[in-house]
Amino acid sequence: MSHQSHMSHPAEVAAPADSPPKTPFKQAPQTRDARASLLSPRQMRKAHLHHQAFARALAGRLSLFLRAEFSLALAGLQLLPFQRLTESWPDPAHLTLFKTEPLRGVSILQIPTLLGLSIVDRLMGGSGLPGTARQELGAIENALLEQVAQMFAAEWCAQAAPLLDLKPVLLGHETSPRFLQTASPQAPMLLVALEASLGDCRQQIQLGFPFAALEPWLRQLAAETQAAPLPEPAPSKSCAWNPCFDDVPLAVTGAWNGLEIAAREVLQLKVGDVLPLHPAAARQIEVRLGGQPKFHGRPGLVAGHWAVELTEVVKH
Repeated sequence: MSHQSHMSHPAEVAAPADSPPKTPFKQAPQTRDARASLLSPRQMRKAHLHHQAFARALAGRLSLFLRAEFSLALAGLQLLPFQRLTESWPDPAHLTLFKTEPLRGVSILQIPTLLGLSIVDRLMGGSGLPGTARQELGAIENALLEQVAQMFAAEWCAQAAPLLDLKPVLLGHETSPRFLQTASPQAPMLLVALEASLGDCRQQIQLGFPFAALEPWLRQLAAETQAAPLPEPAPSKSCAWNPCFDDVPLAVTGAWNGLEIAAREVLQLKVGDVLPLHPAAARQIEVRLGGQPKFHGRPGLVAGHWAVELTEVVKH
């Protein structure tokens, strides 16, 4: 289900259509942010690895869905207050609201308009060119992008599956980040930035997750320990041959596999009957030593006598 806000907004001077969207990753902090202490170095490292795997898996799914190469790479992770995050997004924007139940809070997916138009063009059978640039998307375009948003939310929940059983639920979409009220202005948000590329269109997709909702999951993620590497097996000692077995006779037999007949037919066999063998089976003989299959070989003649050339070792 998708909805779009139609609230009356106070008159403001619109930004030029071709002005680049603001991004918090390009703004160097002037002072030390106390929110950095919310994530330990281990948690941040684990979160980076998790979202790198998320980007790779999602890129494969989207490439199959769009029938075109869609690349995604993690650009960075950052903790921001909710108000600063929403102020960094362009207005209007394509914002999808979703939940990862049973986690609390509402998460936000921001897809740049130009990239959204490229995705829509590809879904409608085009080559992925965005066409005429414009600030807002129509109802049909929003409905098509909702399928992509569902894949983002579903893949994120799937990547968290080893630790949490999550269910993605889309709540709708918004066009103006200024009027989002899904969190308090100073509530910390985990911002995940992904560099996306479809054809010649390359832009940054961003996801904002309420930190309070992710905190239990981040603790579990950081608590995971890597499995200790198995010790390398000690090199096996070569077995010395016991000369006492030099003269022990060992039966060597050859057999063809691949022929199956019913038990009733076995009782009816007589001299002169012909049993057909598959050509591939006829060229491969199983050589048995003491009744145990040890080699495969192919039949032939050597100096007028039947012989078998060994071709491979039978793997048990």
